[in-house]
Amino acid sequence: MELKLYHYVHCPFCIRVRMALGYFKLPYESTVLPYDDEITPVKLTGAKMLPIMEIKGKAHNESLDIIEHLDQKNIWSISNYKKGQAYNELSHLLNRLGANVHNLAMPYWIYTPEFDENSRLYFQKKKEEKRGPFKNLVKKREQFTQDILKDLNELSGELKPFYHSETFGLNDILLASHLWGLYIVPEFQFPEKIHHYLQQVKNICHFDYHHDYWK
Repeated sequence: MELKLYHYVHCPFCIRVRMALGYFKLPYESTVLPYDDEITPVKLTGAKMLPIMEIKGKAHNESLDIIEHLDQKNIWSISNYKKGQAYNELSHLLNRLGANVHNLAMPYWIYTPEFDENSRLYFQKKKEEKRGPFKNLVKKREQFTQDILKDLNELSGELKPFYHSETFGLNDILLASHLWGLYIVPEFQFPEKIHHYLQQVKNICHFDYHHDYWK
């Protein structure tokens, strides 16, 4: 299966796909798009939305749909999974976590190797239209951190040692991908159990956040 992934390094939905690729040990061609590149994704799928996966020359988007294509043995039954209560509950949790994670992490993401000056300014302008000036988000850093840590401390009780399970599964990819960007935030410290959990997921998925920059 010939695979080519167009993605952003910071994007949790892109990280989902990268983790799944690693879990299934599938080789792929990686293309990190500049955030200000509007032409490539629109040309491929008609919308500026990543991740995009080309599978045998055909472009697919939506992270779970891509993972369903990668899950060749259908071990996660993704079509049925998306209709279930467990997915709805996890999606609610991810939405709550994601709001604070993004508010805290976005001002720091733009200074990673993924961004140059043009894409940094483009990203900041787009995100500030929704969230307000990044400098104000940074001023609220302590508030966002406290809210995240409250949720993470509650989440610790749901790990058995994986999310609601003794075995690794798709839920863990969805959860870990939404938390991973917090490692970029200076001085942010995960609760010990959450950090250990994320490192387990990393090892199982052979995941390296900045792999494309250290080849």
